[in-house]
Amino acid sequence: MILYRPHRNELVVEHGGRYFSLPDESLDEFLAHEDLHAYLESVISAGGRVMPFDTASLRAPIGSQEVWAAGVTYFRSRTARMEESKDAGGGSFYDRVYTAERPELFFKAMPYKVVGSGSPVHIRKDATWSVPEPELALCVNSSGQIVGYTIGNDMSSRDIEGQNLLYLPQAKIWDGSCALGPGILLTTEPLSAETRIQIAIERSEQTVFSGETSLKEMKRRPEELVEYLFRDQTFPFGCFLLTGTGIVPPDDFTLERGDHIAISIDGIGTLKNHVA
Repeated sequence: MILYRPHRNELVVEHGGRYFSLPDESLDEFLAHEDLHAYLESVISAGGRVMPFDTASLRAPIGSQEVWAAGVTYFRSRTARMEESKDAGGGSFYDRVYTAERPELFFKAMPYKVVGSGSPVHIRKDATWSVPEPELALCVNSSGQIVGYTIGNDMSSRDIEGQNLLYLPQAKIWDGSCALGPGILLTTEPLSAETRIQIAIERSEQTVFSGETSLKEMKRRPEELVEYLFRDQTFPFGCFLLTGTGIVPPDDFTLERGDHIAISIDGIGTLKNHVA
């Protein structure tokens, strides 16, 4: 697991409960290594252990990477977006996207708009229906290879998107609208289809929404999404790709200031944020 040490521009490798510092290397440089896993083995075998630190608040594990997102990759997401857009006459578009060969891909955030675990996410002041979207996030190198996985929160303003499909950028992109973390799980193996994604939202110390899905409910393969994203595009530092959500709160739910959001994915950990 790759973590960003709190309050420092320092990468830390967590392996078997031990922490190894990479103080002179940025995430951009780290992801540029041709064989990440061989490099990590050399770092671990060389020692350089650092003292364990508090992981309650971590920097977002991102350098110069863009964050993109995929939509309508789960049937539940298709249904929810058809419902929110029916009054604007756009509901059938999401059904067609769900069954189409080409996936929906959209830009989500530049690095400076992304927050890490323990930091606040934001809701738009001009929105009335705001929700978190718990998602598996792919860490992709500049060659288009999936080198790791993290947890993403694709904050969304459902009322704005539902008014008009062309409002999607405003419904998805603003300061603090994306969270990544707690770190990047580096692995050469794809995650199991049984991998669970869970979310719990607390308000005044009471759970007001919780949900769970698994990767087997995802219609599109991660490799397929990456292949489409890299068509006629280059990402010199790699990128992150959110793979869509299969958990949608009920229509009468909206986030409020002070809510606590915890998103967990098996094998990766828990991304925790509160609403500012």
